Amino acid sequence: MEDFFQSLPEGFVAEALALTSPRDVSRLSSVNSVFRSAAQWDSVWEAFTPPEYLTETADGGAVGSKKEVYLRLCDHPVIIDEGNKSFWLDKSSGKKCYMLAARQLSIASSDSPNCWIWTQTPESRFKEAAELISVSLLEIIGKINTSIFSPDTTYVALLVFKTTPKAYGFEYQPVEVCIGFHGDRSQTRLVYLDPEAGRRRGLRSRRRIGMFSKGAFVNWDVVPPPSKENGPKQRDDGWFEIEIGEYFNGGGDAAELELRVAEVNGGNWKTGLVIQGIEFRPKKL
Repeated sequence: MEDFFQSLPEGFVAEALALTSPRDVSRLSSVNSVFRSAAQWDSVWEAFTPPEYLTETADGGAVGSKKEVYLRLCDHPVIIDEGNKSFWLDKSSGKKCYMLAARQLSIASSDSPNCWIWTQTPESRFKEAAELISVSLLEIIGKINTSIFSPDTTYVALLVFKTTPKAYGFEYQPVEVCIGFHGDRSQTRLVYLDPEAGRRRGLRSRRRIGMFSKGAFVNWDVVPPPSKENGPKQRDDGWFEIEIGEYFNGGGDAAELELRVAEVNGGNWKTGLVIQGIEFRPKKL
């Protein structure tokens, strides 16, 4: 079998590898030296990299081979759309990933400095993040055109955020997240934004909810308790993320996907939430 592979033209093997995926190329490279050598061809990695980003990435640093360009796009998101969006590639699949910056989102009362302020956060990939000062009604809406997604791919949409040491108002009251198209039925569920919601809920007695309550909570019998499934997860970059929902992009007609994060029923005051944006990445199978 080794002799058979050795007899194949390396260019032919490279063309075949370009029809697979980055994950498959990595696996096949460990089979024998023919695959390993063919996997270094530029034509292989050009097939996995959107052509519009090849030049932009190369100009951003001392990048040599197309494989290095590909890996750079995976590890270093590119800021696009005048700083309102970032783009990168999923390393194992080569699928496109995006994040909408907080400035690209519609945040209720974000024009009032008594409710929200725009702050520079060193850990954020964008120039500004939105920090919640004080609101009783929370609503964040994001929209994105599905034409920019990779075809035949299930995407997961996630809110990327942090909490400040003075955060309150999210420990007892879940928020509603939904994803869908305007006018159509949407996927909707309740989630918690406070990473410590489960622990805090166990330590504090129930209190009446109202406009002048900071830590009040709605009737516990009608909402799900905090759990790993409906709570935020910490990311490697130090931020938290909470899943909003999933969307399968078949690659057909372009449509505007709408996402919403809201808590408008509890009436309790909230503060200490820092929004970086909404992320879209391929669902891990």
